[in-house]
Amino acid sequence: MSSATLSPAAAKADTPIPLRAHLRHTGALIRRNLLWIRQDPESMFDAILFPVVFTLLFVYVFGGSIGQSLGGGQERYVQYVIPGLMAMMGMNMAQGVGTGFNQDFNSGVMDRFRSLPIGRGSVLFAKIAVELMRMLFATAVLMVVAVLVGYDIKDWAGMLASVGLSAVFGSALMWVFLTLGVVMKNAQSVQAMGFLVLMPLQFGSSIFAPPASMPGWLQAFTDYNPLSTLADTARGLMEGGPVAHDLWVTVIWSVGLTVVMAPVAIHKFRTKS
Repeated sequence: MSSATLSPAAAKADTPIPLRAHLRHTGALIRRNLLWIRQDPESMFDAILFPVVFTLLFVYVFGGSIGQSLGGGQERYVQYVIPGLMAMMGMNMAQGVGTGFNQDFNSGVMDRFRSLPIGRGSVLFAKIAVELMRMLFATAVLMVVAVLVGYDIKDWAGMLASVGLSAVFGSALMWVFLTLGVVMKNAQSVQAMGFLVLMPLQFGSSIFAPPASMPGWLQAFTDYNPLSTLADTARGLMEGGPVAHDLWVTVIWSVGLTVVMAPVAIHKFRTKS
């Protein structure tokens, strides 16, 4: 279709937009998304309930037996599993952003955004920014519950660094799920795809249990599973221990996913019919 046949709004939307305008559009969309959460507080239930349920479930169901294999008891397992659960915060929020993005498409909200003269990337960056805020809120809830079940915060600076690294990795995963939110037909498909991808990554990792008891081939998988390296980096930062190898692997995964998937997500959003 030639530019002469485009509507004025569409033609204006396709013109290059300066960086300052992109930032202004992103800020406005962040405010819009936060106002939507304020009007629909139930959308925060996952950020509140997920850290509570998972912490209580793993500490009180598996804490005794796995803690013994770690050379202690339930108290020792609390120190082990909390950094791992922190690594999961970004992953679970990432899956939610894909589902919500798909629902926005099916409800027609995204069609309205794409008809406006705003930067296409601004819509996606605003989504990620708000989900990162939700992730930080969920992490705060996790740490409150962790202290209540006996977690000892030994290094506050290390804990803050772990939260920052989890946010970096979580934002990288969000680009993957934003892409799925565009290309999949409905929210159920996004959830199903997320389950198939993330469940093996979750349980084939060092988040819940040390890999030493796993088969050799699975241990090799956990060594470079980004959730394992993220969890092990958080343990090193919060509990003390080597972090260099796991930190670099996590950073490489985060940068790689962002560099590859961010342009794909923006392109798919621009061209979705």
